[in-house]
Amino acid sequence: MAPAVADAGFTAIVNGPASHPTPPWIDRPGESPAAREERILRAGFAGWMARFRCVDVLEVCAHWHPDLLVCEELDFGAMVAAERVGLPYASVLVIAAGTFTRHDLIADPLNALRAEHGLLPDPTLSMLSQYLVLSPCPPRYRDPACPLPATGHAIRPAALDRPPGLAEPDRSPFKSPDRPAVPIVYCTLGTVDNLTCGDLFERMIAGLRELPIELIVTVGHQRDPAQLGPQPATVRVERYIPQTLVLPRCSLVVSHAGSGTVIGALAYGVPMVLLPRAADQPHNARRCEDLGVGLALDPLTASAEAIREAAINVLTQPSFRLAADRLRNESAALPGPDHAIDMLQRLQEAR
Repeated sequence: MAPAVADAGFTAIVNGPASHPTPPWIDRPGESPAAREERILRAGFAGWMARFRCVDVLEVCAHWHPDLLVCEELDFGAMVAAERVGLPYASVLVIAAGTFTRHDLIADPLNALRAEHGLLPDPTLSMLSQYLVLSPCPPRYRDPACPLPATGHAIRPAALDRPPGLAEPDRSPFKSPDRPAVPIVYCTLGTVDNLTCGDLFERMIAGLRELPIELIVTVGHQRDPAQLGPQPATVRVERYIPQTLVLPRCSLVVSHAGSGTVIGALAYGVPMVLLPRAADQPHNARRCEDLGVGLALDPLTASAEAIREAAINVLTQPSFRLAADRLRNESAALPGPDHAIDMLQRLQEAR
């Protein structure tokens, strides 16, 4: 993300785990995907990652002397560093459903890290919501079992705020006046972890391209669209297209159920077919099914025919669009980034 930060005009300092050797996350025989995710959350995010990050953030604080720290919700080491130097901090929730981060998994390694830096134990992990928590997500989407803390504030999803200079989306990205209007379907597996998905892209495209739709597929900067072979005129494959250019005109999103993609789709009232693979994705898929905004399939076993059938189901049953519309209206009514900036400024001034 450092180039993206620099392109936006800010100073980008690479530190934390990205600048240290990565430990070998060797799969354990017989270990389920859920158990592996729990192990990585406990030993990775709350363990070695937090330890490296804490040391490096302390070094940045020592020579930069910030007034405030803003981090994402799994940046535990940054929170410990801020507490050690007496710096107020805010966290931004990036895992939409709220059920991925389990306190029983991270309490022990985080308290061990606190002890290393001379901080008192925090058995309830109040450190995670000590000052300000920003949630760019419609409140009803968050799982009721994991409500926002008292310091939590919902703000409008970023997908609804068009970046400066970004062109207004055309009615159809294909600009084909000779074709009648048909539903536009957006297909993506995210921008980061999409190199280990096997033939999932091929199955998704094979299942969708014969439908009476226009299909937009983004494969990420690390993949070459040509690898997917020639496609019919109704299919457009790109490395990346900003969500704000695609989602306003979409009738359906078919994705991996990553939090960014899911919340972006809901911000525009677009129902979904979801093929969750790891991390927060299964949690998001379950929440989407609970709210009636989408259908979930197993990414390992879903055939092209099953993906096609799910897409037809979501496109033709009005209940999915109506449920997504309710989340869209809730998103649009939330205060925007100016409100978040005001809260951050008040937090800094109260120091």
